[in-house]
Amino acid sequence: MRFCTLPYLILEVGYRSIDTAQSYFNEEQVGSAIRKSGVAREDIFLTSKVWVEHYGYDSCRASVEESLRKLQTDYIDLMLLHQPFSDCYGAYRALEDLYQEGKLRAIGIFNFYPDRMVDIASFARIRPMVNQVETHPHNQQIEAKKWMDKYVVQIEAWAPFGEGRGGLFQDETLTAIGAKYGKTAAQVMLRWNIQRGVIVLPKSTHRERMIENWNVFDFSLSQEDMAAIAALDTATSAFFSHQDPNMVEWFVKMVEERKHNQDSAKEEKNW
Repeated sequence: MRFCTLPYLILEVGYRSIDTAQSYFNEEQVGSAIRKSGVAREDIFLTSKVWVEHYGYDSCRASVEESLRKLQTDYIDLMLLHQPFSDCYGAYRALEDLYQEGKLRAIGIFNFYPDRMVDIASFARIRPMVNQVETHPHNQQIEAKKWMDKYVVQIEAWAPFGEGRGGLFQDETLTAIGAKYGKTAAQVMLRWNIQRGVIVLPKSTHRERMIENWNVFDFSLSQEDMAAIAALDTATSAFFSHQDPNMVEWFVKMVEERKHNQDSAKEEKNW
């Protein structure tokens, strides 16, 4: 379950996996919720991500130490590089060392397209264990998954519902399949990915939907169902392309703005 505004509720409902990130600005809240929940730390699988402004070896190491402090833990189960830009190679070397030191139990990447995934998997000392990418019925990542399977990199789906874009929750194919099993289109989407060997990270802030998302292990889709969903693939992102130079510029601008805001905040604090 991706972190929402109520991390304590996530644990209360029964989830034991929380996905957060430096760029979500909520690691402190997640750490506090885990501590107050009463759930043993070893029973929780905690994922976070290093943001682009912290790339490069030294900066990445320092940022992970800060994430550990905010999350109130001495280890993180999975740490990812959040975007495939800037000095991601220096940052990944830092993750490798932190993994070997035991501060990270697993390391990986996020939004790395097949060419970039193969590059880092081929030359890294420790191959990425996970690649988290946009994966839903309209963008099924068929080709990317083939390459991840070849390099033994686990595919993990962010936005497994495509955030409802393109009418996914109302899609006639998904709703008709769901009706056969007494399930919703959302549950069908989760079950479809699970049967493909894809880890899913459904996001919700509503208790009833969290429970709904949990109840996908009491049915299986037939080969006919799987084929019908496969036909929905457009192989196109519902959000953006990291290979679009305009989008790369947008990320650069966002990093610069965040750095400016952080520098301004530090100046005000020291005033």
